[in-house]
Amino acid sequence: MYQGWVDAGYFTADVTSDKPTYSIVLPPPNVTGSLHMGHALNHTLMDALTRRKRMQGYEVLWQPGMDHAGIATQTVVEKQLAVDGKTKEDFGRELFIDKVWDWKRASGGTIQGQMRRIGDGVDWSRDRFTMDDGLSRAVQTIFKRLYDDGLIYRAERLVNWSPELRTAISDIEVKFEDVEGELVSLRYGSLNDDEPHVVVATTRVETMLGDTAVAVHPDDERYRAIIGTTLEHPITGRQIPIIADDYVDPEFGTGAVKITPAHDPNDFEMGVRHNLPMPNIMDERARIVGTGTEFDGMDRFEARVKVRERLAEEGRVVAEKRPYLHSVGHSERSGEAIEPRLSLQWWVKVETLAKSAGDAVRNGDTVIHPTSLEPRWFGWVDNMHDWCISRQLWWGHRIPIWYGPDGETVCVGPDETAPEGWTQDPDVLDTWFSSALWPFSTLGWPERTPQLEKFYPTSVLFTGYDIIFFWVARMMMFGLYVANDDAFGAKDVPNVPFKDVFLHGLIRDQFGKKMSKSRGNGIDPLDWVELYGADALRFTLARGAQPGSDLSIGESHAAASRNFVTKLFNAVKFALMNGAQPAQLPDRAELTDADRWILDRLDEVRAEVDTAFEAYEFGKACEALYHFAWDEVCDWYLELAKVQLTRPDEAHTRTVLGVVLDSLLRLLHPVIPFVTESLWKALTSGESVVISSWPEASGIETDVAAAQRIEDMQRLITEVRRFRSDQGLKDKQKVAARLVGIDAAALTAHEDAIAALARLTPPEDDFAVTASLEVRLSAATVTVELDTSGTVDLEAERRRLEKDLAAAEKELAGTAAKLSNDAFLAKAPDQVVDKIKARKVLAEEEVARIGARLADMGAK
Repeated sequence: MYQGWVDAGYFTADVTSDKPTYSIVLPPPNVTGSLHMGHALNHTLMDALTRRKRMQGYEVLWQPGMDHAGIATQTVVEKQLAVDGKTKEDFGRELFIDKVWDWKRASGGTIQGQMRRIGDGVDWSRDRFTMDDGLSRAVQTIFKRLYDDGLIYRAERLVNWSPELRTAISDIEVKFEDVEGELVSLRYGSLNDDEPHVVVATTRVETMLGDTAVAVHPDDERYRAIIGTTLEHPITGRQIPIIADDYVDPEFGTGAVKITPAHDPNDFEMGVRHNLPMPNIMDERARIVGTGTEFDGMDRFEARVKVRERLAEEGRVVAEKRPYLHSVGHSERSGEAIEPRLSLQWWVKVETLAKSAGDAVRNGDTVIHPTSLEPRWFGWVDNMHDWCISRQLWWGHRIPIWYGPDGETVCVGPDETAPEGWTQDPDVLDTWFSSALWPFSTLGWPERTPQLEKFYPTSVLFTGYDIIFFWVARMMMFGLYVANDDAFGAKDVPNVPFKDVFLHGLIRDQFGKKMSKSRGNGIDPLDWVELYGADALRFTLARGAQPGSDLSIGESHAAASRNFVTKLFNAVKFALMNGAQPAQLPDRAELTDADRWILDRLDEVRAEVDTAFEAYEFGKACEALYHFAWDEVCDWYLELAKVQLTRPDEAHTRTVLGVVLDSLLRLLHPVIPFVTESLWKALTSGESVVISSWPEASGIETDVAAAQRIEDMQRLITEVRRFRSDQGLKDKQKVAARLVGIDAAALTAHEDAIAALARLTPPEDDFAVTASLEVRLSAATVTVELDTSGTVDLEAERRRLEKDLAAAEKELAGTAAKLSNDAFLAKAPDQVVDKIKARKVLAEEEVARIGARLADMGAK
C-alpha cells in the first residue's frame, strides 16, 4: 500500500503548483540509527499534519534526509576495521573516508525502511544527506561568511573531551551518571597547625597536579590573613597563590577550593578572571603529561590512586570518604568518563546570533508551542556561551581553513582554491553545524532555487523539548544570519526558518518512568507494528501527545488502539454488507432524528478536530475521534441504523451511514493511514483517501430538538439496561414491557428502537407487572413496567451472586492488605499504589451492590 502511494506521486511536492504551500523538514536521523519510540512519535505527528494539509488542498513538502553523524558513523566503521586488527591510521584519511562512504551505501539508512513501515509520507524524490555535494557547499559558504564577519575564531578553551574517541564532544553527547568515587580532603601549606595552611576536598585527586591557586571567599574571616600570599604545591613544589573570589561558598566544606583551570569548567572561568596559569596535565588519551613528576605517563585513574597514596604518606590526606556518590559526565558514544580539558578549538561567537533568535520569538515571527516553554527558550538563547564547532575526527565536513608555510591563515570558500603547498586544518565540523542549515540547505541554498522560493520559510518544526538548544536554537541563529540573502528572493513574511515550533515531550513507560536501556523498559516501535499494526502504534502515540507534555504508554495502550482499529473495520464491514454508500444527502426534513443527530455530531466533531489540529493538540483530536467513532457511531448510530433498515419506509439510512463513515475515515486518515485507506476505497470506490478532500462544515443548523429526543432515548435505554443488569437478566434475554408516558416524552417514533436496544417485547394477554422503574426525561417521565416472571431462576441467580460476592470480598481483602503494608508502599511506584486504591474502591462498591441485591432477593 505504501509503495503504491509513493509510485503514484502522492507525496511528491510540485514547485510549479499554485496551491498554498505547507512545508516541514524532517529532523534528520543519524545514518547509523534505527527507529526508536521518540522517532515514531515525532514522525507520526509530522505525518498527521502533512496528510491533513494535503487533503485540505495545500501543496505539501515533507523534506526527508539523514545526518552523517560524525562520531557515531566513524566509530561504527572503526569497529569494523578493528575486527581485522586494523585502525584508520593504517589506511590514511582519504582511504578511510572512502570506506565510510562504502559503509553508508551498503548499511546506512536502515531507519528509512522503518519510516516506510510506519507510513511516513515524505517526498523521497528530495531525499538529502548532510554530506552530499549541495549541503557541503552550503556548509562551506556559511563558514566563510561567519569567518569573514569575525564570528568564527580559534581559541584554547575548556571542552568536553572523550579520551576514548580523542575528540571534543558536544554537551548533548554527555550523559551524567551517579558513580561511587571518593572524596579526599588534602592539606596545602605547612603540616604545622600554627603555620599557614588550607584544607581542600576533591573527588579527582590527580588533577591537583595542575592546581595553580587555592580560592576562598573574600569575606571569609578564617582566611583573610592569607589572601594574596602563596603556598608551596605539595608535589610540584611551585608556589600557588591564595585568591579571593565571590564564586566560593564559605559554607561548603572548609570554605577553600583548589583551582585547576585546565580541567574544570568553574575553575577555568576563575582562572580567566584572575589571569592564572592553565597547565594542561593530560594528553588526548587522558594520560598525565608535563608535570615533571613520577606520575607522567600514567592513566588518569591510575594516577588518582598513586597521587593519593603519596599525599597520604606525607601526612597531607586529612580525611577520606569512600564510597562517595557523585554525578560524573560520561560520553554517550563510548561510555567512558569525559574529561574537561583545555584544548585549541574553533568557536562560533554567538552573542549577536543568539540575540536574533531570542528576538524572533519575542516579536512573534516564530511561535513556540506550548508557550509555557518560552522561558526555557529564552533561558538558552539569552545565556548562551560560544559554540565549539571543531571535532578531532576524519568523517565530516572538514574545516575550510588552510595554513601557509609561514603561519599564514586563509578561509577557502566553495568556489575558491587554497594556495599550492598550504595545509588544511585537520579537524571537522560539529555535526550540529551542518544540521543547523537543514531548513534552507535542503532546499538548495546558497543557490536561488524554485523550491527555496516556494517552500521557505517552512511552516512548522517538530522536535522534542530536550534538544531545543542543540538544534532548534542553532537553526534559528543561522537562518536569521542569512535571512537577507538574495537566494531567498523578496518575501512578504519574516525569513525565519519556521513559523511555528512544536515541542513534544518525552515518552515514558506506563508507570511514568523514563525509558532507558539500563531500566529495561524501552519499547521497540517495530515490535508494536508486528504485534498491533502500524495504525495502532501511531494512534497510541498521537492520542497521548500534547504540546510540551511527556506521555506514558504501555502494551495496554497499544492493544486498546488495535481494538479501536478493529472496531472501525467491523463498522465499515457492517455498512458494506447493508449497502451503505456515501451520496448526496436529501433534505434534512426527510431524515430521522437519529440521522440528523449523527450528522450534527459529525459537524461538531469535525470542528473540534480542526481546532485541535491547528493548536497541535493531537491528543484532543484523537480523543474526540475515538469517542465519536466508538461511543456514538458504533455504540448508538449503527444499532439504531439496524432498526431503521428494517422499517418498510426506510429510505436514507444507507446514505447517511455512508456519509458519516466516509467523513470519519477521512478525519482519521492523518493518524491511522493504512486501515482508513483500505476501508475508504472499499466504501467509496475512490482512488485514494490520501488525495481525498478534508471534510468541511455542512453549513446546516444543528437540530436541537432531534438531539434532545435522541438524548432522551439513550437515557431511557441506558436506565433499562442498568435495571436489567441489577435484576440479573442475561443480555440477550427479552422481557415483556409496557412504556407508560412515551407519548408525552415525544418518543413514540422511537419505540421500536427502544424495544430493540433494551431487549423488550410488547406485553401479551398474561402480562403482569413484577417490576417497574421511572426514568425522568426532558419532556416527561416514562414508567417502564416489566413482567420478569419466569425470566430469572432465583436459586441459580443467588448462587451466582454469592460466587461474585466471594470474589469481590477477596479482591477487597487483597487490596486492603497491600495498602496497609508499609514495606510495600515504600517501594511501589505511585502509579501502582493509585491503581490498587482504585481497585479497592471498585471492590467496595461491588461488595455493596451484590450484598444489596442478595438482601433484596431475600426480602422478596
